Amino acid sequence: MTAEEFVRRLDAENQARLAGLEPDATLKPEVQGALNVPNLLKVALRNEIEATEIAARWLVTTDDVGVKLALARQVGDEAKHYRMIAERLGRLGFDPAGIDPLAQGYGPLFQYLDTLKTTVERVAAGQFTREAIAVVKNRQFIEFCERAGDRETAALYRDVIEPDERHHHELGRGLLLRLATTPEAQAAAATAARRTLELADELQRKALATAGIHHAPGC
Repeated sequence: MTAEEFVRRLDAENQARLAGLEPDATLKPEVQGALNVPNLLKVALRNEIEATEIAARWLVTTDDVGVKLALARQVGDEAKHYRMIAERLGRLGFDPAGIDPLAQGYGPLFQYLDTLKTTVERVAAGQFTREAIAVVKNRQFIEFCERAGDRETAALYRDVIEPDERHHHELGRGLLLRLATTPEAQAAAATAARRTLELADELQRKALATAGIHHAPGC
């Protein structure tokens, strides 16, 4: 099939799976303490630092200038999100300097993404699929914040973070249209995207079952 046909089909598959990411689940089971906005923002710090680092690792190992520039944009955005979330935590009375987002190590999704070797797999799993998951999770988190009366955090995600994640997803779409042009490349991309969604589903089910955690933001 053409790259255009493949990307449309992959997007449709992703969206069908994303519909199963229920609002009472999350990608991360590491919330410490009560389920509230500040503790969920601490989870977000880990998401953002992992997203920053995986994009940075990939940036320095590709020779494709277009991919380098897309990843550079993402590195900058994710680092910006980390700083903004840390500042928001400070205004909520928490010292972000005392938070080590990687104290428990890297999560399973990061570890999987770090195993991917080809650019088409990385784009399909990272920018195209993981960022699509982030859009869904952030929308749920915005609703959670609004119900909790935290309009400032809701606005941060609605006006800055979610639009950036949508842009990353669209960057991934454009790159896939250029990269997924052979049956081999399409098969690798599809496998990487499906495994990313499978991990997201596994992690959210574990989080809800073991910790009752829901509405954590994406990255």
